[in-house]
Amino acid sequence: MDADNDNNSSQSQSQQLEGEDRLSRLTDDNRPLPPGRFEGAETSFDFSLEGNNDSSSSQSQQLEDEDRLSTLTDDILLSILGRVSLHMAVRTAVLSTRWRHLPWLLPELSIDVRDFLSVPCPDPIQANDMEKAMVCLTNATRSFLADRQRESAISSLNLKLYLINTSLCEVGALVGDAIDSGLLKDFDLAVLDVTEPQNCGAKDMLQRAKEIDGFFSAYPSMLYCLTRLSLHNLGFDKLDMHHVLFDCCKQLTHLSLSHCDTGVWSLFKIDAPNSKLRVLELVKCRFQRLEVVCLPKLDKFCWSTWVSRCVPLNFGFVPSLGELELSCCAMTCQPAIKLSEILYGTTCIHTLTLDFQGENLWMQPEMNQLCTYLNKLRKLCVRGIFVEFDLLWTAAFLAAAPSVEMLHIEVWDHPCDGDDESREQGSFSKRRAPCWEMDFNDSKNLLLKELEFVGFRSLEQQFTFIRYLLERSPNLQKITLKGDEECDMCEALDVPSKFPKKDDQEMVVSRIRDGSFLPEVIFDE
Repeated sequence: MDADNDNNSSQSQSQQLEGEDRLSRLTDDNRPLPPGRFEGAETSFDFSLEGNNDSSSSQSQQLEDEDRLSTLTDDILLSILGRVSLHMAVRTAVLSTRWRHLPWLLPELSIDVRDFLSVPCPDPIQANDMEKAMVCLTNATRSFLADRQRESAISSLNLKLYLINTSLCEVGALVGDAIDSGLLKDFDLAVLDVTEPQNCGAKDMLQRAKEIDGFFSAYPSMLYCLTRLSLHNLGFDKLDMHHVLFDCCKQLTHLSLSHCDTGVWSLFKIDAPNSKLRVLELVKCRFQRLEVVCLPKLDKFCWSTWVSRCVPLNFGFVPSLGELELSCCAMTCQPAIKLSEILYGTTCIHTLTLDFQGENLWMQPEMNQLCTYLNKLRKLCVRGIFVEFDLLWTAAFLAAAPSVEMLHIEVWDHPCDGDDESREQGSFSKRRAPCWEMDFNDSKNLLLKELEFVGFRSLEQQFTFIRYLLERSPNLQKITLKGDEECDMCEALDVPSKFPKKDDQEMVVSRIRDGSFLPEVIFDE
């Protein structure tokens, strides 16, 4: 019986993969969707199939693909449609009456306003472009949430939109009605903004927060159904941010805030014993200090970029917190902090990511103080280490957390950084190599099993570091070497890669193994 089930499962997976491939050939012509009409329940919206190839061979291939897809059962076709974009899902309904009902059977919907922008997308995106895209998104939302058109309930709706009041009112009413009628169970909302944080002033942030508050107040059922929420460029100085996010959003499990605050350099406390929040992500939020007093279900916390003259983060009751990610570039005005003071209150951190974004370390040297908080650590990621820095100091973390099994090291070498003089004229101090006192004669073995090294370039300090780990990690059997993760500006400079070429990789393996070790070495550029 088990063998039959395995065979059926394999056959179903094979059919799904083949179906995806055929669906892509039928619907993806590598060109933008032109304005077209696909009739929904009460309206129509901009989706259509465009540009069929005029060649007879192409038409023959399309007919064959359509015919084969038509033989698949609804459940397999729905599984395929669930993995592709909404555009492609709707295109299938244009192709055949056999599939016309399928988009309205999808249990999970994702509607992204950026899919409705013209192609090529203007840069920067203008207000008129956003307004047109929001009109299309509104029409699409109306069609998919129409009661008499749908044949089943929607388990989740993922909606990404712009803060444009003329369209928000209609979208809010549609979503609110769907929730009230029982058509929609879970609602994920991302309110996007194309304005860069440095170009978004305090008045703009206050106004955006006021509009968001008005949106939620007008359609309160949305708050009760929200499971994921992403907000950008909001100032909650005159609003009760805690009440909106933690008292009203009772089902919220994932919260992402980008460039949001309660006033510049303010204290913000989160005390929500009844919250279901599992993931909290902050990006460039200008809190002088964040105190997570109580979030019992919080499993993952990420904070990228803070500016504070004190320890920016404090945990209280977070018994479920297992994954912590902290990323910041140390600025001249920021004193180095103690990581142990941030970790105080945590009891079960298993994954820790520290990112220094190519600058000086924003933390003080510590070893013994960290042992209490890292005794359950299994995965450690240390990123943004300036390429000229020695790497042996990172072994201090392994001494404090000998149970680590996976170590991820990422070296920072960005040609777009500019020279030291121009950097120091800004907000950054001169880079100084970390100087941490360590006992290199400690004979205790580590449990490390795997090393992933991003930004490898055959430097002597990199070989020294890897051999140091091999000498103290008898279980280290896999080493993956990767090239640089370039940013867009670095790619524009077209700097040649420093990752070992194919002809040099055998030499690299030989130097790593040094005649004494036999780890598997994988090159992944």
